[in-house]
Parts: sequence; structure tokens; C-alpha cells
Amino acid sequence: MEIKADTDVCIGAGMCALTAPEVFDQSEEEGTVVVLVSPVPEGQEAAVRRAVQQCPSGAISV
Repeated sequence: MEIKADTDVCIGAGMCALTAPEVFDQSEEEGTVVVLVSPVPEGQEAAVRRAVQQCPSGAISV
């Protein structure tokens, strides 16, 4: 599973980093999404799907 993150769309809500901290973080400068690993590590698929669903701006997809 590959992750796509659009930092131009991201509003910095941080739901991705809270939901799947092993996969997502936030930029120190902008507060926008940072993908830590892609493809998604085994066992993290469900958390990543939840993070995609909870993203208020729709900035991340798989």
C-alpha cells in the first residue's frame, strides 16, 4: 500500500499523526503531514486507512 500526501491541501489538523504515528508526522515548520514510511509497513494498514478517513482536508490517500 502506497501513501500519497498533498501538503498543499493539508490543514495541519494532525489526525494522521495521532491515528498512525508510526507512519505519519507533522512538519516542524508548516505543521503539515509528513509520511515517515511508504509503502505502509505490515500491520499498519488499518491505522493508515483510519487516518485517511479522518483527515478533514482529504490531503492523504492510499
